[in-house]
Amino acid sequence: MAAIDQPTVRAFFEAGDNGATTAAKGRALENLICYLFSQVPGVSITRRNEMNPFETEEIDVALWNDAHADGFFFLPNIILIECKNWSAAVGSIEVNWFDSKLRNRGLDFGILVAANGVSGDAGQVTAAHFTVAAALKECRRLIVFTKDEILRLTDSDELVRSVKEKLCDLAVAGTIL
Repeated sequence: MAAIDQPTVRAFFEAGDNGATTAAKGRALENLICYLFSQVPGVSITRRNEMNPFETEEIDVALWNDAHADGFFFLPNIILIECKNWSAAVGSIEVNWFDSKLRNRGLDFGILVAANGVSGDAGQVTAAHFTVAAALKECRRLIVFTKDEILRLTDSDELVRSVKEKLCDLAVAGTIL
C-alpha cells in the first residue's frame, strides 16, 4: 500500500483551479491522475495526450496494468483515462465520445475523471448516465471519479477498493451512481 499525499492532491487541484487556460486546467488534472494511479502496484503510465494516426481522437492517459495481486488484478492490461477538469458536470456528448474511443480500440473498460461529475440522473438513466448504461449492454464498463472522491483517497488500497466498488455498483445499477 502506498500513501496518497493529500497536500500533493490538493496542490494539483489548486493548479487546475488557477490554470490560465483550459489546457492548463486539464494538464493539472492529468498530472494528478498520473500521480494517483502510479501509486497502485503494477500500474505504469505509458502514454499521455496522444493522438491517433488519423488525428481524430486524443487519449489523455493510458496505463499499463501488470495485474499485480495488490493492484488492479481484476482489470485489463490497457486502461484509458479521460480527464475533464470542468467547473460543471460533463455532458452526455463527452461521455459518449469517450465511450466511442474505447469502442474504436476494442477496449472494454475505461475511467472518466470528471471533477464535477456527469450530467443527468442515475435513477432515471438520463443524459450521460444513458451512455454508460448503453455501453454496459455492449460489454464496455465506464466508471467515473469526481474531485470529491479523489480528495477522500488516502492510499492505493483505497483507490483499488473504490474501483471495485464502482464496478459492482455499475453491474448492479446498470449505470454509474
